[in-house]
This record gives sequence, structure tokens and C-alpha cells, in this order.
Amino acid sequence: MNPSDLNSRYGQPNLNFVEGAGGLTYAEIDNAGGVASICLQGAHIVSWRPKSQAEPVVWVSEQAKYGPGKSIRGGVPVCWPWFGPHATEKTFPGHGFARTVMWQVTASATLANGDTQVRFMLMPNDQTHAQFGKACRAELVATVGATLQVDLVTSNLDTEAVEIGEALHTYLRIGDIGTATVTGLDGCEYVDKVDGGQRKTQAGAVAFTGEVDRVYVNTEAECVIEDPDLKRRIRIAKTGSRSTVVWTPWLEKAEKMGDFGPGKTNQGGWREMVCVESGNAVDNVVGVPAGASHTMTVVYSAEAM
Repeated sequence: MNPSDLNSRYGQPNLNFVEGAGGLTYAEIDNAGGVASICLQGAHIVSWRPKSQAEPVVWVSEQAKYGPGKSIRGGVPVCWPWFGPHATEKTFPGHGFARTVMWQVTASATLANGDTQVRFMLMPNDQTHAQFGKACRAELVATVGATLQVDLVTSNLDTEAVEIGEALHTYLRIGDIGTATVTGLDGCEYVDKVDGGQRKTQAGAVAFTGEVDRVYVNTEAECVIEDPDLKRRIRIAKTGSRSTVVWTPWLEKAEKMGDFGPGKTNQGGWREMVCVESGNAVDNVVGVPAGASHTMTVVYSAEAM
């Protein structure tokens, strides 16, 4: 459906569908609690700012590339139905196909508290059938206001159990990666991808002095980004998720990627974001029985320090 049709069917007082960057369609939300933009390609939450905050909480690069089949640098990419490289087929896209295929709007609502809710369903195509031949339905529900809640729902419509990996690869806006820390993972085991996949145990808060790419396993804990530069805390609370990924590319890798931009201080856009991703990966891939569903829910909020 084009934006006019979407507005006719799903428009809300604080929800408007528009054609935007890259010729893609976006759901634009602006209510009393917050502002967000969601691209229908990938059901990708591009940005979110609660009205209590001067700076966005969900970060997107000023040099992000938009267009059919392109992944957007920043926002909340949906990694599904696998996380990281495919287990057997190296030509399949990393983190699955969900973030670069079209999703369909299936419902919208203005909730009693004034939040705006939009439901999306992944639209299968020849590519998805070839890469994942299971009869599974993926849905994403975004609830936008003073907090951002994201529900990723996998329904197994097949006659056999299916195994999935998943994550919300969320980029979060911080003042500077050198001063921010992440708490909530003390004592957790993690796979250190920067150190050849070594298994290690977190001691204290996660601090950043170089590239970090870690999959923390067997943890359902809330994480908090402590940001002294922006004088705020970002909380990431989750259910249905037993893995947390923490990632920063640092300078060399960010320059190779080429779409992080200079940032607000020209120190590099990578310095102004950190990914704290809720998911189910490595040891925690999810088995969904035939006829059953699995829901992963993440709630993001921000508060003054």
C-alpha cells in the first residue's frame, strides 16, 4: 500500500505514513510522550526521542544509506531468523534477512495513555523462502511514547519445531563512548568476538577503550547505560531474551564501514553511539514448537542522572 492508502486504513491522530529517504515508506509518530520514525522496510525503528529528552535515545547516522534492500546504519535493525553469520550458508546475509525486506502494517492504535502502537508483519518472498524454508510468521509491535516498547513475535505455523536466533540490534545515543559505561552484566559469561570467540566473565561495568563485540549469554537482566556527558541513564529492560550483545566498532572498523559520519563534534559518529542488543543467540537460540509462538519484549527509557 502507498502512504495515502496506509493513512486511510491505519492513520491515527499522532501517526502519519509518508514517503521519505530512499523512496521508502515511513510511519511518523509524534505524540505527547515521544517522537519516532519507523521504516516499513525491515520494520526498522529509525529514531526515537522521548519528549523529556533534548537528544534522541535511538541513534541513526547522519550518513545512513536508505534504499530498497539496504540496511540502515543506526536505529533498531531486526536480526531474524538468525543472528550473526548463517550456520552453514556463508552467502546468506549476516543477521538474517528481516532488516532488508518489506514488512506490512497490520494494525495501529492510540492507547489509553496516549502512546501510539503499530503492528508489522514480515512479508515472505522468494529470497526468504530460499533462505529459511520454515512456515514461520514474524511480527513486530512498536509502542511509542515516553518509553519505547518493541515486541518481536515468532509464530511457528509449521508441523515441526523450528530454531531461531534473533536480536534487536539497537543503536543508542550517548555523549561519548570513552566515558559511557553499561551496567547489569557483572558476573555474566560472554563470547568475546574481538578475541577470537574466547569465553570470559564480566567483572564490573562494561567500559570502552577499544572495539567491543561481546555476546553475553544466559542473562535476563536489565542493562543501564550510564552517560555522564549527556547526564542521563538509558534503561534497557527485557523479557523473552537470554542474550545481550554489547558492540562498538571503534575507529578503524567504523572508518571501513564508511557510513558512521563525523558526528556532532567531528570526532566520528561512532563515538556517539553504543549498541546494547537484546536477543537470543549462541547458547540461547530459541526452539519454537509447532503451533507455538515466542515473544521477545524490550522496553527502552531514559532518565536524568
